[in-house]
Amino acid sequence: MFDLKVLNAVLAELEEERGIPRSRMIDAIKQSLATAYKKEFGKRGQIITADFDPDTGTTSFYQVKIVVDESMLRPDDEEDSEEEVDTNPIEDIEGEAKKVRFDEEKHIMVNTARMIKKDVALGEELVFPLENKEDFGRIAAQTAKQVIVQKIREAEKESALAEYGQKEGEIVVGTVQRFERSNLYVELGRAAVAIMPPDEQIPGERFRPGERVRALLVRVEETPRGIFLRLSRSHPDFLTALFAVEAPELQAGTVEVKAIAREAGARSKIAVYAHDQHIDPVGSLVGQRGVRVSTVMSELGGEKIDIIEWSPDPIDFIEDALSPAQVLDIKIEAEPDPEANERGHAIAEVMADQQSLAIGRGGQNVRLAAKLTGWKIDIVSTQGDSLAEADATGAVEITAPEDTEVGTETEVLEGTETSTTAPAEPTEDKDSIGRDMTESTLNEETPSPTPDQVEADIAASEEDSVTEATDEIEEEKK
Repeated sequence: MFDLKVLNAVLAELEEERGIPRSRMIDAIKQSLATAYKKEFGKRGQIITADFDPDTGTTSFYQVKIVVDESMLRPDDEEDSEEEVDTNPIEDIEGEAKKVRFDEEKHIMVNTARMIKKDVALGEELVFPLENKEDFGRIAAQTAKQVIVQKIREAEKESALAEYGQKEGEIVVGTVQRFERSNLYVELGRAAVAIMPPDEQIPGERFRPGERVRALLVRVEETPRGIFLRLSRSHPDFLTALFAVEAPELQAGTVEVKAIAREAGARSKIAVYAHDQHIDPVGSLVGQRGVRVSTVMSELGGEKIDIIEWSPDPIDFIEDALSPAQVLDIKIEAEPDPEANERGHAIAEVMADQQSLAIGRGGQNVRLAAKLTGWKIDIVSTQGDSLAEADATGAVEITAPEDTEVGTETEVLEGTETSTTAPAEPTEDKDSIGRDMTESTLNEETPSPTPDQVEADIAASEEDSVTEATDEIEEEKK
């Protein structure tokens, strides 16, 4: 009936590639055989089990009957309820056993059962052997196949849940499968497919099928349709996990990430703190010559990263959070009140040449600083004029005068200038200034020519060509 060589090869392949234990697959085969037997030769109400030996291929079938007495049965004239059970009577919420209608195919009275087994107990199952059959019909074979497929899917779901449930919050590596309705599907192995929704993707990133991608496994859920794996590359914890790979100090716990404010694909600010006073927290994330922060920036597609040192003093923390701008003075307008769920309010005074740096392009710098610190931050000039207001929710209002150039500053290299304790790196050089000037030139919008302008340019070009040809002829005549 079975080709044992092929069967054992399939069981070994399922165990190796999909992580399904061999015992689970044998149990699925037993259940499928019992279902096929009942479909082909059994009677309604029968409880049939099967025993299968994968080494010899022998199969045995049994009928199970449950021992009951009069107190466990319902009268024959009572109507069946929708919650009629097919197996052993079970206890309801109040702890009382539900009564069932007697069925000679699955029940046996206790007096009769004691003729077979003297010490039999109520609710016990008695097993009776059945005649072995091998010639199953097409419908029974199809039913057995469906049972095996269902059991394989259930085993795969449990295997994936056991494997990836432990990896939640960690970086995983997968292969891009497809891009459908703005959702990125990533194959993680062992038939596990994860999804990266649009809000979890970095704006502007594009992946092709077959390309390897790293992402943060943010959620593992068990659903009726299978295991749901949610990936993210825009989550702030993804930035922390990338730095943990590059910086051993962060992985060991001597350096801790206190706060992160991130706008994926554009810019991020990260505040770090060292539990050992002999360790420079900013330098540990920046790395020698900025190699560590550069590696993380490359993984994020060039996203700019500001690394600052966390401080328990809110004035120092807010001042560092507004870097690379230099702040003259910070005044605490209101202290935070956790009981009233009110955040603190600070006013930062800056010089005229630092206003654009403090506010940032579109208010990005002050907005990220407010998110990072959890304070509402107002930027004011030395004359007391309000320039920008930002709160920890990400809302920002720019009130700078029209003659203030907001967002046109020449930014210094990210990740190396944010702390005086960082490794000595040049903040501005000719190459960086030239690069910024080149970027600003490329980013200037050039208006597209109208059709009339195109025709005028063509006519002028033809007229110039005719004039040049006429001049050449006159010179030859002379």
